[in-house]
Amino acid sequence: MGILEKIQEIEKEMSRTQKNKATESHLGTLKCKLAKYRTQLLEGDKTEGGKGEGFEVVKSGDARVAMIGFPSVGKSSMLNVLTNTKSETANYEFTTLTCVPGVIQYKGANIQLLDLPGIIEGAHQGKGRGRQVIGVARSADVVLMMLDASKGDVHRAILEKELFNCGIRLNCRKPNIYLKVKSSGGRKYNSMGAVDILDEKTCFAIFQEYRIHNFELLIKDGKCTTDDLIDVIEGNRVYMPCVYCYNKVDCLDMEELEKFATQPHSVVTSISLGLNMDYLLATIWRYLKICRVFTKPRGGKPSFENPLIMRSGATVEDVCHGVHRSMADKFKYALVWGTSAKHYPQRVGLKHLVEDEDVVQIMVK
Repeated sequence: MGILEKIQEIEKEMSRTQKNKATESHLGTLKCKLAKYRTQLLEGDKTEGGKGEGFEVVKSGDARVAMIGFPSVGKSSMLNVLTNTKSETANYEFTTLTCVPGVIQYKGANIQLLDLPGIIEGAHQGKGRGRQVIGVARSADVVLMMLDASKGDVHRAILEKELFNCGIRLNCRKPNIYLKVKSSGGRKYNSMGAVDILDEKTCFAIFQEYRIHNFELLIKDGKCTTDDLIDVIEGNRVYMPCVYCYNKVDCLDMEELEKFATQPHSVVTSISLGLNMDYLLATIWRYLKICRVFTKPRGGKPSFENPLIMRSGATVEDVCHGVHRSMADKFKYALVWGTSAKHYPQRVGLKHLVEDEDVVQIMVK
């Protein structure tokens, strides 16, 4: 029996099994087997010749956004509108057969936008080169899921399932679980407060399936599920933000349009009418969490033309590295103007967190 057949058998058994307290350990074991087979499926795909022609795209710019969607939902048209790149568009499916990159120039940053071929249901099993497409998406900072608004949420549910099966978690935080696998010492289970699903019996059943016999486990959040624990054990999951772009809303009435527009993480657009493109760019920018820092020379004026592009959580030390790799070694203190400063200017050290549009003057020894 091949891997795909084993996966289908496990999925059938899970669908037949009633979900209750008595079956939690059994379902957890089945999910473990399912996760291991899916990992084998993905690893086997890597040894079959890599990503293929057109999928090896060098990461460039300050951030990367990958467009994922079914065929003929407007991905190539969106690339043409947002960048200077020309990707072929037509009224038939699978117009784009390779990965076409473009660059969005926005607020002083260069954002790489990837137009990926359309994927179909069963992509995680390799249908339509789906695993290669999703493999490229794993390297992105944000996923832009292009959806045809006339199809409702049917395509969205399918795409979310395909990405989930390939280890991509959309708009999710990493599970608040501490795990340390050891060579000896036995099993140690602890939880901070009551747990809803991951009780000691269920956790031990999952570790038994993975043949892990010595570990320290701390469940910090009582809402964690068996899927969360399996993700922590597998260790190859990618957690990334996703913007759901409902395109072709010009064919909807106001009630349907409002339904999509008010959903979390969603933007409605019409490429043919140029509707809501500015808001889409602003949303992508917000999800990328880019931080622009302007430097100021001693006795001079700040340079507002070429900001340093940082990510959220950057420190003054990161700014030093952005200016010159040796500056942090000679660092004395820094003066900061902006929203991160309590007063203007504020004298800070290397660990000070900078925020968007801060002005930083670095003083060296």
